[in-house]
Order: sequence, then structure tokens, then C-alpha cells
Amino acid sequence: MLIIAIIFILYLGLMVAIGFKFYSKTDDLSDYILGGRKLNSWVTAMSAQASDMSGWLLIGLPGTAYMLYEGTSEAIWTAIGLLLGTYLNWLVVAKRLRTYTQISGNAITLPDFFENRFGDDKHILKTVSAIFTVIFFLVYTSSQFAAGGKLFNTIFGIDYTTGLIIGAVIILAYTALGGFNAVCWTDTIMGATMFVALIVVPVVAVINMSGLDGVAYRLAALTPETLGFFPKSNGTVNTMILASSLGWGLGYFGQPHILVRFMAIESPDMIKKSRVIAMVWVIITLSAATAIGVIGKAYMPYLVDGETIYMAMINKMFNPVIAGLLLCAILAAIMSTASSQLLVTASSVSKDLYATLFKKDSEGSGIVWVSRITVVIISLIAISIALNPSSSVFGLVSCAWGGFGAAFGPLILFALFWRRMTAQGAITGMIVGGVTDIIWYLQTGGIFDIYEIIPGFVLSSITIIVVSLCTKVSPRMAQEFDEAKRLSKEAR
Repeated sequence: MLIIAIIFILYLGLMVAIGFKFYSKTDDLSDYILGGRKLNSWVTAMSAQASDMSGWLLIGLPGTAYMLYEGTSEAIWTAIGLLLGTYLNWLVVAKRLRTYTQISGNAITLPDFFENRFGDDKHILKTVSAIFTVIFFLVYTSSQFAAGGKLFNTIFGIDYTTGLIIGAVIILAYTALGGFNAVCWTDTIMGATMFVALIVVPVVAVINMSGLDGVAYRLAALTPETLGFFPKSNGTVNTMILASSLGWGLGYFGQPHILVRFMAIESPDMIKKSRVIAMVWVIITLSAATAIGVIGKAYMPYLVDGETIYMAMINKMFNPVIAGLLLCAILAAIMSTASSQLLVTASSVSKDLYATLFKKDSEGSGIVWVSRITVVIISLIAISIALNPSSSVFGLVSCAWGGFGAAFGPLILFALFWRRMTAQGAITGMIVGGVTDIIWYLQTGGIFDIYEIIPGFVLSSITIIVVSLCTKVSPRMAQEFDEAKRLSKEAR
């Protein structure tokens, strides 16, 4: 435990050091929130995917696959949905969003872009979108802190709450200090750590069980049922689970912590290279994470909490030095996502709420300090949400992911690709999507068993179309849309 603790301390110290390195380079809000739009292809791709997957990739997804049968098939189809969503997000959204946000008032946050795109002088779009951002990121960030609590509790036997606070303080330190550049560079290191760890663990476990035949033999001994590709109930395919799992892919179009990477890349021409890097990373890591759950069930079949399978396998299979390095992957996953979410939340509060509502200057060091203070406050609230040791990482992520996908997903797609969309359509569509998701999430049974992102996304899209067709689009909006379309086509 001492060796593992030393490795953890060194790794965490490196992350904080990166925060200090970029502390002096964040002179204004654009540097703090968007890094001055200077990310290269590798950092953009790796930071986007590392911040995307979170502790969910090493805890939530393997934990779902560990349940076997319905759990494994749900994990497989969730991974497929995420793969499709990742690819379409990079292919369809990335370049247009990078171009459009720059010509639309050089927007550095999504609420900022929405307001500029639709000429919303009353700041309704910016305010409502910022409120949704804070609500859903509180839940999302709490899921990462919960994952940290489980990590320190499982590995070191530290009380869950104490472990949660330790992880939160480290994340808070380098995010508040270094801002976007610190977050993206640490994400790149963390993404590489996660990639290697996710490949090594299932491979070594299969070798220890004498190959895939040994894995199959152990699984067959647990139950006479055969693992199926499709989720089934009473012998028939469960369409609710299937649709819900694939529905995760819709969430990508509305995730602020991922979309902001598209906005920050140095040039739209670099998007294609980033897309290739991102897809290779995500295909391998999602496949490996699902495999860990299934192989882990064969290797250690009687865990009380399936979401600890990755950690339990490492503790059993490796010496302390290797175990410490591989367990750092969970730290990496947790920290990369939580820091990104805290930063986006800070930008929404400082620039989109504080500066707008109190008519404060959104440039200079003063607003940067508002962002740093916001990071602290949001962290404290997220910690309070995650204090329950039985918190499900998969469930918390599912809730927040669905909320962003329903509220912002249709809004982003229509804003980028439909010339006829109006401010009224944007406002009502966002509210309908977000509220539908929350209401659906709170209900159970019947049609409410389908993942809430699907009805939220559909109703938001319908609302945007109907309301936009009943209202007028301004000539300025149409002209700016045409300019963004032209520049996107020119970028290769």
C-alpha cells in the first residue's frame, strides 16, 4: 500500500505542477476558459476523449458488464451508441462549431455562442443555458468525486468520504490554478495512461485463466445461460434497453466539456487528424472496458460492488509498483472529466451569469478570479451530492449525460445546420428538452423505462422546428450562417 500511495502522490503532484506552470499564462478569461484557441490535433483529440469517458469508463461501464446477460448486452450496446455518437460529433459538428463560434462574436462558451448566434439581446438564451449547465454538471462532477471515493476506499481502505475529499481537493487545485491549458495537457497525459491500462488488465487476466477457453469455462460454471449480444427479457429482445443503450450516442451533440475542445483547436483544418486519433482511442478503450467487466466476472465472480472490478483485478494480479501505475488510470479518468466539467461550469457562472446579470466586464484578471472561486463553490456542492457511499457512478453519469444531450444536443445541431432557426425556437427547444429529461428521469415504469435522453431530444427537436417556423429569422443571422457555412467548406 505504501508503494501504491507513493506512486499516487507522484502522479497527483505532476498534475498540480502542470496547474502551476500555466497559472502565470492565464491573463484573461479567453486564456483561462479556451486556452486562446491554440490546441494542436493530438491534445484536442486526447483531451476531448479523456474528459468524455471519465471514471465511468473504468468503473461504471465495467460494473454494468460485470452483471452479465442484461448487463453485458447493455454495456455492449451502450459502447456501440457511444462509438457512433463520437464519430458523428467529430465528423459533423467539430469543424462547423469551431468556425461558427469564432465568426459569431468570437464566443468562448456555448451560452455565449447561443446568444451571439441568435442575437438574443435580452440574454435569455445565455442565462437559461448557463443554469442548465450548472445543474447537470453538479450531478456529473459529483459522479467523478464518487468514483474517487470508491477508488481510495477500495485500494487503501480509507473511509469513502475522506477519499472523496482527497480526490476533489487535487482536482480543484490544478483546475483553479491553470485553467483550460492545464486541464487539456493533464487530460492528454491521463488519456495515454487510461489507454495502456485498459489494454493490459484484461489481457493479463485472460492469460491467468489459461486463455479464452478458461474464461468461457468459468462463466459457464456460474450459470447455464449463454451470454447474448442483444438484451432480452422473457426470451425476447428488450427494445427499451436496446434503444436506451444506443441513445447514449445522442448525448455527444450537447456535452459542453467535449464541444469546447472543438472550439479551442488552433485551426479547423486540424479537425480531421484529431478525429482519426480520437476514434482509434475510443474504439480500443470502450472495447477493453466492456471486456474487463465480462472477464472480471469469470476471474472474481462474487464481488459485492461490480463497479470495483477493475481495481480488484489489479490488486490481485499485479505487484505494487505495476498496480500503482495501472490504478493511476482511474485517477486519470476521474480527474480529466471532473476538471473539464468544473472549468465549463466556472465559465458559465462567471461569463454567462455573473458578467451578464451584474453588467461586469468579462475581460481581465477580475473575471478570472470569479471563475476560480466558482470552481471552489461548485466542488463543495458536488462533494455534498456524492457523500452517499452507495452512489452509482453509472447512474449519476447517465442522469447528467441525458440532461445535456436533451437540452443542448438539438440546439447545437439546428443552430449549426438550419438557416431558418430562430431565437424563440432555440429558447423553447432548450427548455422543453431539459425539463422533459428531468421529469422523465424522476418517473419509473412503462414508457418511462426508456432512457430520458430520447424523449427529451425528440421533443426538443420538434419544438425548435415548430416555433422557428412560426417566427422570423433576422437578415443578420442568415448572413452570418451563410458565412460560417462557406468557411467550413473551405477548411480542409
